[in-house]
Amino acid sequence: MLINCVAYENGSRLDDLTVEEISDYVAEPGCFVWVALRDATPEELDKMAEEFNLHELAVEDARHGHQRPKIEEYGDSIFVVMQLLEYDGNEIVVGEVDVFVGHNYVLSVRNRSHQHFLGVRERCEREPHLLTQGAGFVLYALMDAVVDRYFPIIDRLESDLEAIEIQIFVKGTARHNIEQLYDLKRQVMVLKHAVAPLMEAAGKLSGSRVPAVCANSREYFRDVSDHLVRINASLDTIRDTIATAIQVNLSMVAIEDGEVNKKLAAWAGIFAVVTAFAGIWGMNFHNMPELDWAYGYPFALLTIAVAGLVLYFRFRRTGWL
Repeated sequence: MLINCVAYENGSRLDDLTVEEISDYVAEPGCFVWVALRDATPEELDKMAEEFNLHELAVEDARHGHQRPKIEEYGDSIFVVMQLLEYDGNEIVVGEVDVFVGHNYVLSVRNRSHQHFLGVRERCEREPHLLTQGAGFVLYALMDAVVDRYFPIIDRLESDLEAIEIQIFVKGTARHNIEQLYDLKRQVMVLKHAVAPLMEAAGKLSGSRVPAVCANSREYFRDVSDHLVRINASLDTIRDTIATAIQVNLSMVAIEDGEVNKKLAAWAGIFAVVTAFAGIWGMNFHNMPELDWAYGYPFALLTIAVAGLVLYFRFRRTGWL
């Protein structure tokens, strides 16, 4: 689906274009065309490849989708893949945006995502002095928008982790805590897979050898790279904290099991003494001293009760019961 198709000259918006007019404006010196597609069909991609003279390998990647975040150079043009992440309930849904950038064009293809970039276009048009940098600045604005949308996800992950940490020391929540921690760890890895490759690739746009189309916007791409480094560091911290929380949770499980085992051992000790007395007086020997004593039975019960109570209070004092 075609969202926008606009021509710009010297940082100013000229007019909305039809697809057939794209190649005419691309050929004009000082102009560049910015096209946005959503869930493009193979026919639409083929038409764009014809209008912009896109490299067939980049078009093939955009057609198949589900690519690893990357930045690749094809002659004087570059091809950028970024993942769009958003929450659907408690799950992170992964979308994708593929951006083709040349000296006089920008083509973005958004797939499997409800996020849009209308605000990015409005921002660029409000800053014509920056838009004069051409397609490179538009690429920066798109990358900056994608990366900025990772920060709310980081905040939510940190909030969810803090909520789980509070529950770790609540008895009876160990299994639920472990399930939540592993689910959180999986979400962290989803974001990690979106950030880490893009962080490595973004260095190409702010390093010593910058593609010509991005040369005028090198400082801005350095800012994007810094944001990615911050996000990656936050993810590493969250992942380490999750690992620590899992270990603490397992320790709490072991402590609770130890408490149960101590109680079982204490009661087993009490019943062992009771059983010993009952076993002695239950033997059927004719000459046992207490068998003919009138108070033998109540004395036996009293002895068993006293022995059991003495052990019970002793175990209570030591914290086993």
